[in-house]
Amino acid sequence: MSTDKTLILIKPDGVGGGLVGEVISRIESKGYAIDALRMLKADRALLEKHYAEHIGKPFYEPLVEFMMSGPIVAIVASGNCVIEGFRSLAGVTDPTLAGPGTIRGDLARDQGTKVVQNIVHGSDSPESAAREIAIFFPK
Repeated sequence: MSTDKTLILIKPDGVGGGLVGEVISRIESKGYAIDALRMLKADRALLEKHYAEHIGKPFYEPLVEFMMSGPIVAIVASGNCVIEGFRSLAGVTDPTLAGPGTIRGDLARDQGTKVVQNIVHGSDSPESAAREIAIFFPK
């Protein structure tokens, strides 16, 4: 059985809302391991690497500003099918449409801001996970 890895970010709205413990509890309750964890205040250079594929898109600048607005928690989680499993656990990007039982469905709401504040980020593929983990947890 292979063990996959993913990057999970608890965004400033999750940290500021006191939801770090709840998010970690949900990750662990699902049976995934926390391999690494750090709290940081992300700077523009780090976020430019992380969101490189979105440079030039209308939501890019508000997203970077939001992610720099407060501390974030970066987590490397592992487990069988953790990438797909965490994305399911997180719920769809829009918290208004995210189903009950998901992190976004239960804990986030539309704040009417320039960019969706939805508590968490999870890598969307093994390639993205490897790239994102290297950005937040350089060797």
